[in-house]
Amino acid sequence: MTAYLSSGRVNISLLRDDARRLLLDCLDKCPGTKALFWDEKLSGPFGLIAEYVLLQEHEVTKMFQLRTKSFPTVDAQNIVFIVRPKLALMDVIADYILKVESTRGPKKEFHIFFVPRKNELCLEKLAKRGVCTNVVEYTVELFPVDSDILSMELETSFKECYIDNDFTSMHYVAKALMTIQAVYGIIPNIYGKGKCAKHVFDIMTRMRRELSGNDPQITPQIDCLLLLDRAVDLVSVLATQLTYEGLLDENFGINNNTIELPPEKFSKANEGGLQEMPTEPKRLLLNSAEELFAELRDKNFNAVGPALSQKAKFLSAQFDERHGAKTIDAIKQFVEKLPHMQAAKKSLATHTAMAELVKEITDSEMFLNSLQTEQEFMNGLETDKVNTHIEDCIAKEEPLIKVLRLICLQSLTNNGLKQKQLDYYKREIIQTYGYQHCLTLNNLEKAELLKVQGARSYSVIRKTLRLTVDDVNEQFPSDISYVHSGYAPLSVRLAQFLTQPGWRAIPDVLNILPGPTVEGVQKIPMGLRKRRGSGSSIQSSAEEQKVTLVFFLGGCTFAEISALRFLSQQDDAAMEYLVATTKLLNGNTFLENLQEVLKFPA
Repeated sequence: MTAYLSSGRVNISLLRDDARRLLLDCLDKCPGTKALFWDEKLSGPFGLIAEYVLLQEHEVTKMFQLRTKSFPTVDAQNIVFIVRPKLALMDVIADYILKVESTRGPKKEFHIFFVPRKNELCLEKLAKRGVCTNVVEYTVELFPVDSDILSMELETSFKECYIDNDFTSMHYVAKALMTIQAVYGIIPNIYGKGKCAKHVFDIMTRMRRELSGNDPQITPQIDCLLLLDRAVDLVSVLATQLTYEGLLDENFGINNNTIELPPEKFSKANEGGLQEMPTEPKRLLLNSAEELFAELRDKNFNAVGPALSQKAKFLSAQFDERHGAKTIDAIKQFVEKLPHMQAAKKSLATHTAMAELVKEITDSEMFLNSLQTEQEFMNGLETDKVNTHIEDCIAKEEPLIKVLRLICLQSLTNNGLKQKQLDYYKREIIQTYGYQHCLTLNNLEKAELLKVQGARSYSVIRKTLRLTVDDVNEQFPSDISYVHSGYAPLSVRLAQFLTQPGWRAIPDVLNILPGPTVEGVQKIPMGLRKRRGSGSSIQSSAEEQKVTLVFFLGGCTFAEISALRFLSQQDDAAMEYLVATTKLLNGNTFLENLQEVLKFPA
């Protein structure tokens, strides 16, 4: 079921196995039957570690989402809360425990598993409410998403760092990197860009010093670590993703490899041969274990239709082979292939339906107008004045997130907006969407997504790193810019330049980009060094691709991952990329986390 996790150069299933073993050990320390209450933000990620069937083997009888004023009755001997250390959740837990203790019945044991660390403020809150529980630290930081993707599922880390000035999540990142090195060996070369990258590097350095020589005795499997602060490249997260997987996420949301789609495209025949229209959303699992999805996910959406058509012809030819099967051996061979062919046919029908759903959106006038506006901004066109399409969106009361996304993109690609222009946009938003959104606008300014015009740096970066490319071949791309049909994610260009020719070739760009530049070497004991050498250089090796772990601090998009995969798959690629991130996101979910609605007194 999860064999795909071990199919990459670095075996991700090792981390999954460690996290699973630790979870089961924690559960087994609570003897008797157990009911689990999940932090809503954790139930999905934990599905990537342990299935419900496995938990049942360890006496888990029921599972619930932890919700305010929701007090389901359970007959388990143990009630286990698995939560992030958030103060708001402590009141919910206390309310439930006090409710249970006020009712007659067998005595129950209460346990809180804090993920990944307990928090003294949370414990104080519980103590003030007069609640006593067993506290466990369940130290899992990373959730395995795919054979080349790890996510910490910390969706608010960017907001915490840049709005709240709380860098706790960067401490968790440093701990996660120490876990990675414990499993896969010390990473010899570390590079980074941005304030958060420097935080993580400094904490890691201190943690390794505290190990005082007790480093893992493992030959390094990862050659280089690249720490990228999301604040260094905000354009790429706001630009509409144009890969298949990216568009699915933009429009329907992919959470923990699962997507929910409108049911109308997924009708099925009943016994009488009539088409039955389902009423429930279609829920699908998306990962590289599925052959067709692995083939389609990183393609520009304009290349998906031809790929599906080619697959349909290939399958049709395979099914036609039955007519030529005259001998017993030939028939036997065909029958053996039949289950795989039928599964492929079902997969083809599913992805054809999904592509149709996406196409309905991408063919709409609003989508095309918004995309054209984005492309103009990223190419430095029409950025210096109030944009008519943005005005139209506000007049039509399009979703606020869509409007903010375009305004922020204009601000970023214009090095800020003229004061008069910025004031106009803010006034229009307040008058149309309400005064309660003034805190959101304030957050966007704090994060420098919106700002008054400063030095013209974007055009220098765009030209030096060739961020915009004309005449992109979307069917057979030759450059990473295909993921946005003409715009190359700055984050991935930095990874590309680091490998060849090296960051020393772009000092001006590094000076312009926000935050410090990080570079460090971790010494590897002579006996653990790879024979091909693991010095401080990460330049190409003719013998074998090296591996770089790109860690996005503040989240990354599926389009950025597709661009990194594209670099890994080139015939002359010197580097293979592994991705870790605080959260997989898109422009909408990124901005939603910065939203803060002002609540008026009742």
